[in-house]
Amino acid sequence: MKGNRTYFASDFHLGLAAGSDPREREARVVAWLDKVSRDAQTIYLLGDIFDFWWEYKYVIPKGFTRFLGKLAAITDSGITVHVFTGNHDLWMKDYLVKECGVILHHEPFITKIGDEVFYLAHGEGLGTRSKGFKALLAVFNNKFLQSAYSALHPGIGMALGHSWSNKSRLAKHISLPFIGEDKEDLIRHTRSMISEGCDARYFIYGHRHLPLTLDEDGRRMIILGDWFSLNSYAVYDGMTLTLINEPLSLLPLLSL
Repeated sequence: MKGNRTYFASDFHLGLAAGSDPREREARVVAWLDKVSRDAQTIYLLGDIFDFWWEYKYVIPKGFTRFLGKLAAITDSGITVHVFTGNHDLWMKDYLVKECGVILHHEPFITKIGDEVFYLAHGEGLGTRSKGFKALLAVFNNKFLQSAYSALHPGIGMALGHSWSNKSRLAKHISLPFIGEDKEDLIRHTRSMISEGCDARYFIYGHRHLPLTLDEDGRRMIILGDWFSLNSYAVYDGMTLTLINEPLSLLPLLSL
């Protein structure tokens, strides 16, 4: 049965052995999904759900059985689940759509929840001035290169993908502190969207791994954080949008 709350989370990086044990992190995510599904109307998962994901025609990555099963159970119950691709799992195609019943987004999504307009995105590349990062995203999104990668044997393709993800800043336990409103890409992007006429009142992102709430001129921007040191997520109850950092000790684990 659907409830009346909308939940937002991102950056689970399932499968990455950094920050916490990957099986324990999956257990926390599944426990959180089980808890919020009791009063959720809709759940938005805003990207980097998996630390690496590649869909071949007949093959998907090993693991994540309990997480995928929980997604399917939630959508089967009538709750809508939206999944956004991130820069670590942008190669999702239709497996989660067909098998788990989710709605998949590859681009920022503007939607109305209750009486308010929301702008939702993972956040990679938005507002960036880095030519290197823009070039990397262009490579990742190149259809020819994707086809070439899919031609690799899954054993090779998956090994290369996991090797790449294990060299990320996150895998090396490197986090970037807040660098100021004028330098943060997502703050700059939000202000640009507003100046261009976007009528959203709420802007929600993942990607940055920095739980943050910024209120400005009647708008609220939230960066959701990650699931390594805090179980951070946002909830909208129809009146208020709140970012929650829930200590690990307060979230019971489902047995794996």
